[in-house]
Amino acid sequence: MIGPLVEPESVPEWLRPLVKVSGEVDSKTFTRFSPPEGAYTRAAAVLILFGERESDGEPDVLLQRRADTLGSHAGQVAFPGGGAEDGDGGPVGTALREAEEETGVVPSGVRPIAVLPELFVPVSKFAVTPVLAHWDTPSPVHAVDPAETASVARVALADLADPANRFTIKKAGAPWKGPAFEVDGLFVWGFTAGLLSVLLALGGWERAWDPDDVRDLDEALAAYQARLSGEARLTGGE
Repeated sequence: MIGPLVEPESVPEWLRPLVKVSGEVDSKTFTRFSPPEGAYTRAAAVLILFGERESDGEPDVLLQRRADTLGSHAGQVAFPGGGAEDGDGGPVGTALREAEEETGVVPSGVRPIAVLPELFVPVSKFAVTPVLAHWDTPSPVHAVDPAETASVARVALADLADPANRFTIKKAGAPWKGPAFEVDGLFVWGFTAGLLSVLLALGGWERAWDPDDVRDLDEALAAYQARLSGEARLTGGE
């Protein structure tokens, strides 16, 4: 099922526009990629978990930074998620299982509220279904397995929408460009940044920002890694 899983009026007011529009969008709203005819794809799901910060009630979203030692997407910021397994019962089950395994989220405190269209990721051949959820009863989160997850963070939507934290990245010698964010010490780009960029607009949270601020991806990544290394030295980490 694509679209709302609950009545929009049953979620917090700030989330209602996103739940309502979830049944009106298709994959082209989020990506220009589609799997080639007859191509192999593997089913996957991500959990886009929205909550409210305990300190001030501001809306936020759960993100994680993947371990630098992973063979694919090392060090990238992502939503909790991964490949489907037998017994998941569909994308909602996959998203909740993966979130628990990666961040320690307690599934009983999470209320799935909508399912977005399946999105093809060419580099991994995954067909990813984003599952929107509200964190009815928040639980502590952490990097459950440091071999897979370096850190977990709840990032305020207002900080993601802050024009000072948004820019565009490009790859030298390639026509590709995409959105990016630098917020709470995280550099968010690729599939996750693309999803966040569209969700900010659909949810009515987007603020005017400068899409002409275009930065080279390799240079931005190098600067980000240098900052991480500096912070590790200051805290005594590796």
